[in-house]
Amino acid sequence: MNHAVDRDVPAIEFSSVSCRFVSPDGKATVALRNFSMSVARGEFVAIVGPTGCGKSTTLSMITGLLKPTTGEVRVMGAPVDGIDPRIGFVFQADAVFPWRSVLDNVAAGPLYRGRSKSAAHDEANAWLRRVGLEKFGRHYPHQLSGGMRKRVALAQTFINKPEILLMDEPFSALDMQTRTLMQDELLQLWSANAGSVVFVTHDLEEAIALADRVFVLSARPATLKKVYDIDLPRPRVTSEVRYDPRFIEISRDIWHDLREEVRIA
Repeated sequence: MNHAVDRDVPAIEFSSVSCRFVSPDGKATVALRNFSMSVARGEFVAIVGPTGCGKSTTLSMITGLLKPTTGEVRVMGAPVDGIDPRIGFVFQADAVFPWRSVLDNVAAGPLYRGRSKSAAHDEANAWLRRVGLEKFGRHYPHQLSGGMRKRVALAQTFINKPEILLMDEPFSALDMQTRTLMQDELLQLWSANAGSVVFVTHDLEEAIALADRVFVLSARPATLKKVYDIDLPRPRVTSEVRYDPRFIEISRDIWHDLREEVRIA
């Protein structure tokens, strides 16, 4: 696979994409309809919309797990063709190996990519220090809190230096305090990594606090209703930015659009 692409080419591009599912009994369901979206390199984009509108479907098409029925999805200028090693994914559920220690979980990516065990462990220890888990390398996932497991998941993903990071409701199971800490952790890791992020969430405030742009999807069959530029300065502290008058104004505007779609859904 040739990964040499123009820096001006979008990291991700949806062009008039529709996606239809056919159930075993032959019933067709349209998840996305005529959906277009472009994500620049280094940009943080959030996608919000009513439950079941197809937000996660967009991520599946970026990874190649789903193919569009019509239209095209491109990654780094090339049509999506299978799993791309430049893409990292953080799920709502912890995607860790319960039988492996924290250190071995974080080292799994470099080992899979051919690094020696000692080199992979050195890298993993460095990332555990970055996420504040340097004393927990020998622990197992079941011995950690939800927030700590999420830190493991972030280290596990960022150690592979993804050029694109896809996140599907990654912090929704956490309490509010831990969730806020994890949002700040993510912003710090992202700013140092300079990759592109597509972040799916039901939490409108989370989307505004994190993103450069927020894409609002309509009720199913989802299409793009509106795109909002989030003109809040960076770096951001998510616990503080929520009190910015501009944040409150943006939140009010987006909720006005989103509320209509939630009622329809």
